[in-house]
Amino acid sequence: MNIETWFLVIYFLAMAGIGVWTLKIGTKNNEGFLLGGRSLGPAVTALRLQSSSMSGYMFLGAGSLAYTKGYFSLWYAMGDIGGGVLNLSILGRRMRKLSQILGSLTSIEYLEHRYPSKWTRAIAAPIALFCIFFYVLAQFIAGGRGLEMVTGVSYGWALFIAVGVIVFYTFLGGYLAVAYTDFVQAIIMLIGMVWILIGTMQAIGGWTAGNRAVGEINPNLLTMWGPDGYDSVQWGVIIGAVLVFSIGYMGWPHVNVSHMAMKKPSVARAASMYATGFNLLFIPAPYIVGIMALIILPTLENPELAVFAVADTVLPDFAVGIVMAGIMAAIMSTADALLLQSGTIASQDLMQRFFFRNLSDRQSVWVSRITVLLLAVIGYIVAVNDPPAVAEVVIFSTTVLGAAFVPVYIAAAWWRKANVPGAIASMLLGTISSVVWQLTGLVDVTGVDPMGIGIVCSTLGIIVVSLATQRSHPVPDHVVAAMIETDKIGPIPAHMLTGQNDALAGQVPKDA
Repeated sequence: MNIETWFLVIYFLAMAGIGVWTLKIGTKNNEGFLLGGRSLGPAVTALRLQSSSMSGYMFLGAGSLAYTKGYFSLWYAMGDIGGGVLNLSILGRRMRKLSQILGSLTSIEYLEHRYPSKWTRAIAAPIALFCIFFYVLAQFIAGGRGLEMVTGVSYGWALFIAVGVIVFYTFLGGYLAVAYTDFVQAIIMLIGMVWILIGTMQAIGGWTAGNRAVGEINPNLLTMWGPDGYDSVQWGVIIGAVLVFSIGYMGWPHVNVSHMAMKKPSVARAASMYATGFNLLFIPAPYIVGIMALIILPTLENPELAVFAVADTVLPDFAVGIVMAGIMAAIMSTADALLLQSGTIASQDLMQRFFFRNLSDRQSVWVSRITVLLLAVIGYIVAVNDPPAVAEVVIFSTTVLGAAFVPVYIAAAWWRKANVPGAIASMLLGTISSVVWQLTGLVDVTGVDPMGIGIVCSTLGIIVVSLATQRSHPVPDHVVAAMIETDKIGPIPAHMLTGQNDALAGQVPKDA
C-alpha cells in the first residue's frame, strides 16, 4: 500500500474506534441513541453542525463550480460562511428548550409536537426522508470517487469500503458516534483544506500571479458575474445561491437535531463563535483552489475532481494522505449524520409513530439501526450503478429541504400564531414549488432560483394560512406556555419537564 492509503486506513480505524467507544458509554435508550443524552458542549455542537452541513460538496461541488464559473462561485461561499452562526443564533437556544419541554427526540417529532397533528409528521417525514436519501447518496458517490482516486481500487470496491466504515460506527454508537466523529473530522477537514490552499498558492507563485493567469484565460472569471460577464447575470439564481447555504441550513433536519442535543440552551451562544471561526478558515479555501486549478490543471476532464487532483499535484505524498483523510472526513461527517437522520425518520417518525407504537426503547434503537443498514444497502446499489453529479444532487436536495422546512422551524420557535394548517401549507407549497421550478426548467426561463421561489411560497403559506385559521385551529395552550418559557433566560422549571420523552405528546388526541 502507498503512504496515502496507510493514512486512510488509520483514519478509518480511528472512526470505527469512536463508534465502539460511544457504544460502551451508553446508547441503550432512545434519548441516548438519537440525541446523545442531550450532553454535548459548544465545541462539539458547533463543529458537528458545520461538518455535517459541509459534506463532500465542499471538496467536489465547490471545486467544480469554481473551476467552471470562477469567482461567481463565491456567492455560494458567502451564504455558507454565515449559515452556521445564523442557525445557532435564530434556532439554537429556543429549539433546545422547546424540544425538551415538549419531549421531542427527533427534529421531525419536534415539528409534530409544536404543530400537534399526525398530519404534520405524515407530511414532513416523507419529504425529509426523500431529500436526505438523495443527499446521502451524493456523499456515498463522493466517498467512492475519492477512495478510487487515492487507492487505485475500482469504484465499486472503494464505494463499498467508504459506506461500510460509515455504517459501522453509525450503527454502533448512534448520535454520540456521529457527534464525536464529526468533531474529529471537522478538525481534519480544516487542516487538510488549509494545507491544499497553501500548496496551491506556492505552486502558482502567489495570489497576484494566480489571478493574473486566470485573467488571461478569461477576464470574466475574475468577476462575481460568471464566465459570460455581467450581461448574463441572473440575479434570482445569485439570491438562491446565497439563500441555500445561509438560511437553508435552518431547514435541514439532520443539522437542526444538533440544537436538541446540546447540554443546555446557553451552549448555542458559545457554539456560534466556534462555528464562525471554523467557517472563515475553511469555506473560502475549496473555491479558491478550484479557481486556481485552471492554471495547475488546465485540461482537467472532470471538474468535480479539481480539489482532489490539485492536492495530488502540489503536495508531497505524506501530505496527500493527510489531506485525503480530510476530504474523506468532509464526506463521512455529512454521510453519517444523514444516514442516522434517515434511519431516525424511517423508524421513529414513520414506523413507530404510525405502525408499531408499543416498541420499547431497546427495540426502537434496533429498528433505527436496521433502518440505517437497509438505507445504506439501497444507497450503495444506486450509487454503484449510475452515479449522478454530486454538485447537482446536493444543491437540488438541500434546496428542497430548505424551501420545505425553513419557515416551519423558524415559526415554531418564534411565532406563537403559527398553527397546524399553516405548517402543512408551508411544507407542501415549499416542496412543490421548488421541485416544479427545477424540473420544468423555469430557472432558465425566469432567472429565479428554486430556493428563492420555494422560500417565498412556504413563507406566504405559513403566514397567510395560519392567520386565516386562528379560530378553527388555535395553537394549544401547552404549546403557547412552552414558547413563553423559551423567551426566558435560565433553566427550564421542573414542572415543565413532566412531559419529557412523549408525555406532553399525550395531551394531543391520538387521532389529532
